[in-house]
Amino acid sequence: MARAALKWGVRDLANRANVTPATVTRIEAGKPSYSSTLLAIRNAFEEAGLTFIDENGGGVGVRFAKPASETGV
Repeated sequence: MARAALKWGVRDLANRANVTPATVTRIEAGKPSYSSTLLAIRNAFEEAGLTFIDENGGGVGVRFAKPASETGV
């Protein structure tokens, strides 16, 4: 969901999070991963201007914290 919001491909996210494309694919398939890898991916999304929304009855999701023009996305 977050990757789609940014219109990033697997390689785009991998490059920004400093992980391999295979790692991104494994995580998206629901396979286990190191917490440090998940944090790197989350940080990449947050640096691009996304905010993660906790589940609060409406479900989890993401939104842009800043207008896309400010994030360069």
